[in-house]
Amino acid sequence: MTERARHWRYEELPGVDLLRARYVRKTFVRHTHENFVIAAIADGVEVFHHGGGDQYAGAGALALVNPDTPHTGRAGVPEGWRYGAVYPSVDVVAEIAAETTTLRGTPGFVSPVMDDPYAVGLVHQVLRAADEGNALAADTLLRVAVTRLLRLNGGPMPRRQVRAAGARIAARARGVLEERMAQPPTLEQLAADLGTSPFALLRAFRNAYGMPPHAWLTDARVRRARRLLDLGTAPSEVAVAVGFTDQPHLNRHFSRIVGVPPGAYQRERKNVQDLR
Repeated sequence: MTERARHWRYEELPGVDLLRARYVRKTFVRHTHENFVIAAIADGVEVFHHGGGDQYAGAGALALVNPDTPHTGRAGVPEGWRYGAVYPSVDVVAEIAAETTTLRGTPGFVSPVMDDPYAVGLVHQVLRAADEGNALAADTLLRVAVTRLLRLNGGPMPRRQVRAAGARIAARARGVLEERMAQPPTLEQLAADLGTSPFALLRAFRNAYGMPPHAWLTDARVRRARRLLDLGTAPSEVAVAVGFTDQPHLNRHFSRIVGVPPGAYQRERKNVQDLR
């Protein structure tokens, strides 16, 4: 019942994050990823809110989330869940799709849960090969796994249908929050600057990005924190740079989105930094 997690990168798999974890009480808040999520469940059950409802992925199934898609995560049974995951970038998946499938444009996954013990095994083999430093096997197995998933469950990347006026307001608000991440305005101030009302802005932002501005901002801060940690910036400095009050504040939000504390995240990725 002990929780443990390792989030790392293997230098021979550029553009791919790796995770191996067991969670029991862990709860992931609503968040997004820049990369695809391909999570292979080994034991237990994961429940994640996605697309307006709860999705259940048990042993032998995969949880599949497209980039920039809001979702959560928690245990679906008392013993939690154990899984391994790969997070390939949009470019990596698009390259594999163009070479091995008939999908064109930006590919994505159609269903968020897929029962496929064979593909689950492939994902765990990728992680094992990365652990052993077997670059040829890791690269080969990743490509085989992604190809299989796209052929069985692939399609054009789903897009949110948002009215043009609301989309423009939401995009402008997002730009302000990105620019003023460390010192963001209140919802009322942001709405006034954009010439709209707080509730109209809130509604437009939710429709465009699947979460309210304050939740999106926390997600964006963690994304930027990851980039700074990858560059070797100390977690205490990262916290201030992205707008958290202190390092414990960063630790809390980072762990609830990434799954590991920022210090552990940075230590695992330091080898990649040194090699580069």
